[in-house]
Amino acid sequence: MQIAIILTTYNRPRALNCVLASLAKMQAQPTEIIVADDGSGNETAQVVDAWKTRLPLKHIWHPDEGFRAAEIRNKAVLASSAEYLVFLDGDCMVPHDFLSQHQQLAETGYMVAGNRVLLSERLTHAVEDQHLNPDTWGVRQWFEYKWQGKVNRLLPLVRLPDGAWRKRRPQRWQGIHTCNLGLWRRDLEAVNGFDQEFQGWGHEDADLAIRLMRNGIRRKDGVCALPVYHLWHRENDRNREVSNKARLVAVAAGKYPIRCQKGFAQYE
Repeated sequence: MQIAIILTTYNRPRALNCVLASLAKMQAQPTEIIVADDGSGNETAQVVDAWKTRLPLKHIWHPDEGFRAAEIRNKAVLASSAEYLVFLDGDCMVPHDFLSQHQQLAETGYMVAGNRVLLSERLTHAVEDQHLNPDTWGVRQWFEYKWQGKVNRLLPLVRLPDGAWRKRRPQRWQGIHTCNLGLWRRDLEAVNGFDQEFQGWGHEDADLAIRLMRNGIRRKDGVCALPVYHLWHRENDRNREVSNKARLVAVAAGKYPIRCQKGFAQYE
């Protein structure tokens, strides 16, 4: 099947370079990689251009008018033609089997939620400075980093096969993040994409998960199959979180329609 990776970024060119390097090392390659750029400067464009000869990249950018991840993801999806979408953040490096695992777990009627291992600030700087690839670290090295407090957990690195146990939480939207999420394009189109009323940091991915579930799409867990290596960053400005959380609560209570009003349709 045709797969697009939708890679969201904002002014982190060194992290983005590491992520693109990890994507280039995957066993399976996507049809396209759409860099959804929420208003970065020229350095980010230079990183994307440097990788265009090695990866099927397309750079979708809009001006910096604050945190508008929902909007730039919608624009990136509309710039793609793939039937299956894997959402990834521009500070999340991937293992070599990342896309092949997404292919294996993809299933009609489900979205697949992966998880992540958080790297410390010090380890992140080492990865960016020395162009390190966490996917090459052995078991002993991972345990040393965990003992030293440089990574937060190791369980996501375990590999377990597909099975009914992955569907044990079909209606649990908590913990679904677009830093590592696979879903069918038709399912995203059915709910009119991401709700662009969510501006500023917070909860646009949870809103999407809830609306997808209200439309009949269930959760399939990618734990122990789909880890990403999340590079450290400073906490984003959260001045809109309270209002975004209030909207999310209303969405969960069914007070907003499944199809958001401000999504794909406004670009038709």
